[in-house]
Amino acid sequence: MNPLADELNSVLDGTIAGRLLSNLGRRFYFPKGIIAQSTEAKKSASRANGTIGMAYSRGNPLILSAIADNMATLKPGESVAYAPTAGVEKARQVWKDLMIRKNPSLNPAHMSLPVVVPGLTAGLSYTADMFLSKGGTILASDPCWDNYSLIAEIRRGAELVGIPFFGNPALPSFGESGGGLDLGEINRAIRNAAKTGTVRILFNFPNNPSGYSPTIAEEEALVNMIRETAEGGADVLVICDDAYFGLFYEDSISKESLFVRFADLHERILAVKVDGPIKEDYVWGLRMGFLTYGSRGLGAGHYEALEKKLMGAIRSSVSCTNTSAQYLMLKAMEDPRTPGEKKQYGEMLRGRYNAVKAFILSHPNHPVLKPLPFNSGYFMSFHCSGVDAETLRQELLVKHGIGTISLGGYYLRVAFSGIDEELITGVYQTIYDTAARLDEDE
Repeated sequence: MNPLADELNSVLDGTIAGRLLSNLGRRFYFPKGIIAQSTEAKKSASRANGTIGMAYSRGNPLILSAIADNMATLKPGESVAYAPTAGVEKARQVWKDLMIRKNPSLNPAHMSLPVVVPGLTAGLSYTADMFLSKGGTILASDPCWDNYSLIAEIRRGAELVGIPFFGNPALPSFGESGGGLDLGEINRAIRNAAKTGTVRILFNFPNNPSGYSPTIAEEEALVNMIRETAEGGADVLVICDDAYFGLFYEDSISKESLFVRFADLHERILAVKVDGPIKEDYVWGLRMGFLTYGSRGLGAGHYEALEKKLMGAIRSSVSCTNTSAQYLMLKAMEDPRTPGEKKQYGEMLRGRYNAVKAFILSHPNHPVLKPLPFNSGYFMSFHCSGVDAETLRQELLVKHGIGTISLGGYYLRVAFSGIDEELITGVYQTIYDTAARLDEDE
């Protein structure tokens, strides 16, 4: 074990984070090499800085005219220079401030400064590297985003245990008359995992692929489950994949991230929030996200040790996150036009959601398609009975030019976020008609 890793482990030993670290997580450290030394030089090398492998002229990085012309608003240091491993400091602080503004119940004392990661997928992957060992288990919704399996099972050699979050599919709950989560099934899975002494669970709300977020009552039930698990003596890692945070369409939905509750809940709980502007701010290709830790049992020194281990994961994979993306997002976050445009885009998505909701409610009891609960985000999904979801997908694509996603043979996901509102009724009617015809042909 590297002495620097031993040093960080000694800081974390005896804490919830130290107990949850994977074998790889214990080996991570941030080397006192080129990056660390160049960071020191930036502060003190006032005459000449010969530390980092970049080419400068009169204090600015060299830049091609073609690049400069297309990034006219960014200075060379904001576009082609390397970013710090943990991200541009101002971007990290601005995102933390925004996080607190969007989640007013959040206790800043029980959270780290967000670290910039090259997309939310990378943030989830680094979290798995840190806290998921070969042979371990992690709980997630069934169905879930297919990349979770790649990250947990293929990369880490762990088992992704699916929980049927929504039970037997029926007409979706839109929040007016109750919730859509199978709380009993979720509780059973958590209690079963707690018998091993450690629970690792991933909450993705708004959920991909279902498009569901907990109601206020359901959130309270989930929090109580995790609290009771920690009080019972188990260590709990809660990963909050908040990729679609803020896209809530019903008044009954809790409007804050679950991270808010878990980060301040119990000393045996470590919460990890993976979020960013990718979906929230409609900048999918910028590949920039944030990773934040929170626990009642951790202090500033513990967060610093976790940050350095995470920096080791970043340094050993991509070195740092795209610089121009961070500065472009800083400009967007500080631009007075942004809140109004985000509200406009959010209302556009709400209109599409309402159109899908109206169609579903006016077409009950389809012989093949049973919609999962949905009330938020980009998607909704059908459970297919009697017809293979992939067969339906191919039929819709080849014969009708409608693109959908099949998952696991049983689920068909439709991203209404990508369908203009005036087209939704016709698209969904075609989906219903095609599924019914395929069922008749069986």
